[in-house]
Amino acid sequence: MRNRASGLSVVLVLAAFGTPGSSQEASASNPSRQVYAQPGGVELAAYVFEPRGKPIDRPRAAIVLFHGGGWHMGEPSWAFGRAQHFADHGMVAVAVQYRLSDQKEITPADAVEDAKAAMRWVRSRAHDLAVDPQRIAAYGWSAGAHLAASTAVFAARATDATVSCAPNALVLVSPAVSVTAEGWFRRLLGSKGDPRALSPDEHVRSGLPPTVIVTGRQDTVTPLREVQTFADRMKAAGNRCELHVYDGVGHLFTPVGTPDDGYPQPDVAVRSAAYAELDAFLVSLGYMK
Repeated sequence: MRNRASGLSVVLVLAAFGTPGSSQEASASNPSRQVYAQPGGVELAAYVFEPRGKPIDRPRAAIVLFHGGGWHMGEPSWAFGRAQHFADHGMVAVAVQYRLSDQKEITPADAVEDAKAAMRWVRSRAHDLAVDPQRIAAYGWSAGAHLAASTAVFAARATDATVSCAPNALVLVSPAVSVTAEGWFRRLLGSKGDPRALSPDEHVRSGLPPTVIVTGRQDTVTPLREVQTFADRMKAAGNRCELHVYDGVGHLFTPVGTPDDGYPQPDVAVRSAAYAELDAFLVSLGYMK
């Protein structure tokens, strides 16, 4: 079995090349750059994509996108292609920056707090963004999906009680929803926290938002058994959770026979089918046209 710690580190380092959220997937219009938080004086940016040429007749749904990168690499531009897609379908899409682990002081726990802050920022500025504060989805792939799920699962831990960080829907791609035994995650966290306390699958409860998950059956980086456990616990708690599993592919839809813990080479047809399921889910909620 491949080293999962290496897998999360390597595959997500290369996530800008042809994986979900790739900036190469679509020619994105210039988003507006805004600062949503300044932890320790470090500016964290939110890139806002708005529907083009569409009259604002009522508040729009929004989607906040968290890129992958093994919690230690990546940038918001990796999500620009997907952000543009959602904006083209009538949503306000926000690709956010979060603190990346330096394997010393900054850990994935800090990234979780940044993700919560980003969700609160969008909701608190709903009027300015012409966004419905009760129709904000969180989207992420791999490590970014861990952050997206955490904004929902760990919403009760938010430090700002006046504005909720909880999304109204979750959209997860090849998600890292189980990190208790994840070697790379434990290494990045070090002695600064308990992995179990930051593992979404360990804290599923009733009242979580409707969720859609797409993943490969042969995923060696974020294995199906862990994703399945999360989905089963979601449904057992009475939450809506759709899980779509694709045969013949691994992490981020990499075909079997090609290592899925290395350079991402997704099966384009499978990825398109998975993306169609994500769109159908958002349409079912009335978020996307």
